Formats: sequence, structure tokens, C-alpha cells
Amino acid sequence: MDPLRWHLRDRALDLGPRPLVMGIVNVTPDSFSDGGHFLDTAAAVEHGLKLVAEGADILDVGGESTRPGAEPVPVDEELRRVVPVVAELARRTQVPVSVDTMKPHVARRCLEAGAAVVNDVAGFRDPEMIRAAADHRAGVVVMHMRGTPQTMQVNPWYADVVREVRAFFEERLRVLAESGIPPGAVCLDPGIGFGKALDHNLDLLANLGEFAALGRPVCLGVSRKGFIGKLCGREKHERLAGSLAVACIAAARGAAHVLRVHDVAATRDAAVLLGAINRSRR
Repeated sequence: MDPLRWHLRDRALDLGPRPLVMGIVNVTPDSFSDGGHFLDTAAAVEHGLKLVAEGADILDVGGESTRPGAEPVPVDEELRRVVPVVAELARRTQVPVSVDTMKPHVARRCLEAGAAVVNDVAGFRDPEMIRAAADHRAGVVVMHMRGTPQTMQVNPWYADVVREVRAFFEERLRVLAESGIPPGAVCLDPGIGFGKALDHNLDLLANLGEFAALGRPVCLGVSRKGFIGKLCGREKHERLAGSLAVACIAAARGAAHVLRVHDVAATRDAAVLLGAINRSRR
């Protein structure tokens, strides 16, 4: 069977026996887990290089917190935060750099600075965001979010969360293809914790195969998230074991191909072991 492949500008990533590890570089004062730690450009760049040394396959740079209730960041401020970091990381490492943004202008500037991927938590519903990614032949991460970061956790409700998220992805894949972004450039993210209650998150995690069946890689972001704290009774800094458990179960089922994480070294070790086991299957 041919490997699943994700096209990013001038390269393609093969999604083989082990999941890829996407390291998080938050250039923000208020992200839920590590806000303020890497707000300075030099600190953010050094953190990104550290994640590469730990085994990150992709770096995801964001300048606007999308935690529940987070306030929007003006475009000029987001540009100030992320463009220098993206440019320096793209210059100093061969690892693809992703920009995590909902703003088309920020995406375009970061692509011009060397980013290879646009990770849009708003799901590429803005035609200008689609145009920016298409113009640069960028890889894209299409995430599902109900509402906005300010409203998404206010009584989220679904008749059938798996069916509705899958329908959203099917519609987005069609629109993107019609707008110049081929399916091979697309990675899907079900948006765990983005407009979902605990039961919604668990339902999505139990049925990730519904999204993998669309033929595109699935990006899973569960690192240190609140549902792990609720179920395990752990604070943010105590959620590594829970984060790894969820990621490994999903990847072992063949339903998660990219793991977006804070703790790269530990996740890389888990991914390598999982890949070795998968290669030994008879």
C-alpha cells in the first residue's frame, strides 16, 4: 500500500508506520499551557530549535492564543510576534514550519517568510485564507471549531458530533479543491476541546477513523488539554502521561498521523516505539 503523503510547498511528508510530531511554539503571553514563556523572539526561536533537537518533524508557530475565552490579537501585533520567529526558524532548520493563525494577512506574510504550512483553527472558511495558501502551494491544517475562542465553550451542542465534524471536513475538502488547494495538501484536525464538551471529545477520539477514512492525514492536538485534567485530576504540568496515552491509542489505531504537542522528546520516543512495533506486524 502506498504511504499517505502530505504535500507542503516544495516537499512531501510520508506518513508511515509512526506518527509525525508537531512541536508547539507559542509566541503569546496567554496560551493556556505555556503562555509568556517564549514571547521574546530569541526565546521562541531557541525553543523551536530545541524542539527540533528533541525530534520534532514540524514546528507550529502561533502568535494568538486560542484557549477558551481568549481575546483576539490585532493583526499588527500578531505579525510582530510571529513573522521574525518563522523567518529565523525557516532559515536555521530543515524542519517544515507551520503558522497557526486565523488571519489571512498573517498567513501570507509568514508564507513569504518561509513557512510551509498554514494551520487555521477557523477551518479555512475565509476565502482570503484559502487564496493565501493556494498562492504559495502551502500545506494546510483544517481544524473544526464550533464558534470562536471567545464563545466555543458556552454550552456546545451537537446532535451527532462525529457525523457533523465529518460533514464539515467533506465540505471543506470540496471547497478547497475547487479553490486551488488539492486534497494532497490537506491535513484534518477534529479540534479536540474547540467547541466541544467532555463527551464530545471522547466521542471524537473513539471515532477518529471516520476522519482518517476521508483519505487525508489526521492531526491530533490533545497535549495537556482540559479533558485530561478532568478525567485524571491533574494540573496542566501533570498531564504528560494522559496526553501520551490518548495520542498513542489514536496513532496505534491508524487514526492519527500528526501529533501536535508541547512535550516533543517524550512524544517522539512513544512515536518511534509505536513505529517499530507497526513495522514488525505480520
